[in-house]
Amino acid sequence: MSAPPQRVTIKDVAAAAGVSKGAVSIAFNHKPGLSESTRERIFAVAREMGWAPNSSARSLSRQTTDTIGLALCRPARLLGLEPFYMEFISGIESVLSERSCSLLLRLVSSREEEIALQQTWWRERQVGGSVLVDFDQDDPRIGPLKELGMPAVAVGHPDLTGGIPSVWTDDATAMAEAVRYLAALGHRRIGRVGGPAGLGHSAIREAAFRRTLESLGLDGTLQVASGFAGEEGARATRSLLLRAERPTAIVYDNDIMAVAGLGVAAEMSVSVPDELSLLAWDDSQLCRLTHPTLSAMSHDVHGFGADVTRVLFDLIEGRTVTSHPVPMPSLTPRASTAAPRPRRD
Repeated sequence: MSAPPQRVTIKDVAAAAGVSKGAVSIAFNHKPGLSESTRERIFAVAREMGWAPNSSARSLSRQTTDTIGLALCRPARLLGLEPFYMEFISGIESVLSERSCSLLLRLVSSREEEIALQQTWWRERQVGGSVLVDFDQDDPRIGPLKELGMPAVAVGHPDLTGGIPSVWTDDATAMAEAVRYLAALGHRRIGRVGGPAGLGHSAIREAAFRRTLESLGLDGTLQVASGFAGEEGARATRSLLLRAERPTAIVYDNDIMAVAGLGVAAEMSVSVPDELSLLAWDDSQLCRLTHPTLSAMSHDVHGFGADVTRVLFDLIEGRTVTSHPVPMPSLTPRASTAAPRPRRD
């Protein structure tokens, strides 16, 4: 395996332009003392070499930074409603505060935009490394970011992350536990409202859901892919409940969709849990505020974020890191799950 490419430095730019490091600094700080031709030559060389000064105004020759990056590909309004990422970011911040470091958080609209952003962060020395989340199947970020040589930790199963050091939850085993629990209560038609098609951890859960039901001799096809927003979860729930053979239990890929599903059940006069059991993922405060309270697959999201951040600092500081899972989500039964009762028509 070839060594990752070295970051271009101000010294490299100065040598290529035939000037001193001080002249490069003068040019990029727009100070007097250089001819326009020299200034333009420095800018041209810097562009060709893919170099730019650190926009945070730290020393141009500094090789490390006290900031890590996190880019999220999702709408801003959804982030504000999503308990998972609020908890995850709080875990990151708990480690950063111990080190007097900062988080550079950006929302992007596409994987291509994220790749360009990560490249800019690294070349301009805005970050010392990044946390990478929400891996797709055949994720397009893997090749460019590995080539960049930036320290990065992936939040995702190693099957998805292409050799980037990773920390993950065992979603397949957790999904199997959720399905077996509902089957043990007596449910024979179990549905699932999953995340977007193509998202890696949703695909892992989808396969585990289908595989577990088939091993029990039950139908594993009652699944609907959805976005993570409440209105999308509500739409997917209606589509399941309008089926002639509707499910008597539904597993959701997050808590926002499960809360929305509870509202749809009330709207359609379907009693929870007598006629329909609901089970959420990512047990947050939301699950304990509904009526009835929502059963959930619960895990320490704050601790997850902290673990990922510690691994990233180990990587930045040159220590050996090992990809590993965090503790598996565990079932927390509440009032929204029970044995099915005969349907009222």
